Amino acid sequence: MKQVQSIPQKMQAKYDTIAALIDPLCRDRLNDEYGVLLHRLLGVLARKRPSPLINGTAAAWACGIVRTIGWVNFLDDKTTQPHMKMVDIDKAFGVSSGTGQAKSKAIRDLLRIVSFDTEWTLPSQMATNPMVWLVQVNGMIVDARCMPREVQEEAFQRGMIPYIPAEQEVNDEPEA
Repeated sequence: MKQVQSIPQKMQAKYDTIAALIDPLCRDRLNDEYGVLLHRLLGVLARKRPSPLINGTAAAWACGIVRTIGWVNFLDDKTTQPHMKMVDIDKAFGVSSGTGQAKSKAIRDLLRIVSFDTEWTLPSQMATNPMVWLVQVNGMIVDARCMPREVQEEAFQRGMIPYIPAEQEVNDEPEA
């Protein structure tokens, strides 16, 4: 995976070590889409002051990062592709399940990452993430996909939704 974010010089070596552990797993078991989010999360942790990456092994942090992004995107759900059990992530990095769980929980708590977190959802999962589409209109929380196109356009312009669902539906229709 190519680094496209600036990393503090003090954290560069740790970032590189963790990235070198994550990249083969992305290549062999996950995909580039996961790789982008994993590197983004790694970069956020490296830039955090003080960086939590200072303490703990690179393998434990790599495991925690993959577990965190996997947890948000239901990587352990057999119906998803790619699919990987959390214990298999632990094994891939050679850490105990307790360590993998602890690092993932520490990351989620530190960055306030929640289930269905739109900031850490894979782009390919956006359409199926219900949290992406919930917007407040006149004090009511509604699903933007069920709203008139004008409301969808306004929500998109305000950065509340990733794209205009009505436009996507038109593009998905088969050509005559």
